[in-house]
Amino acid sequence: MVISFVTAMLIGISAWGLSDNIGSLISKAWIWDWGKATFTTISTVLGGLIIIAIGLILYKHIVMALSAPFMSPVSEKIEQHFNPQAVHSHRDTNNAQQLWRGIKINVRNLTMELLLTVPILLIGFIPVVGIFSTVLLYAVQAYYAGFGNMDYTLERHYNYSESISFVKQNRGLAIGNGLVFILFLFIPIIGIILVLPLSVTAASKVTLEKLQQHKTL
Repeated sequence: MVISFVTAMLIGISAWGLSDNIGSLISKAWIWDWGKATFTTISTVLGGLIIIAIGLILYKHIVMALSAPFMSPVSEKIEQHFNPQAVHSHRDTNNAQQLWRGIKINVRNLTMELLLTVPILLIGFIPVVGIFSTVLLYAVQAYYAGFGNMDYTLERHYNYSESISFVKQNRGLAIGNGLVFILFLFIPIIGIILVLPLSVTAASKVTLEKLQQHKTL
């Protein structure tokens, strides 16, 4: 919760401090004197929105990566609760290994998300077709948020490449979890604080159910 709150605060401060700089760069596109002040104001607001949009993408990956040593044990407790009699054959990992895996997974997801986000944003400028870009962008964000939440459970059962394959086969679960994750971020303060533990709890439950169906446990 502390990691989530501090990360959100840093993104907010960055948006406040850099919006003027980005706004001034955007305003240079307006070469005419008439309406210059209005366009500059709009550019400043747009600059802040750009920082926040980039921050939201970075936020979930930063928080998920740094929280791996804390959320993985939470996920394991949930698994023990749902399967108290099961014989677990978990991968034996320490905090450093969990942190490294969290960083590795989230850097990979961040790269893939940015590669998909840029063309989707460009599509948004196309009339009519651009309407669907918002929905597609939201789905991409949700998928990678759900991916990170599910990996706290998958970390104990699958290696890096196997986890990626598992999530690809269960995209619906990842997107469903990620949609709620992103919606929670719009709840002031409380949403930022509670989003990770609640979404990881939900992701752990559905991932365990799917693992049981695959007879992995």
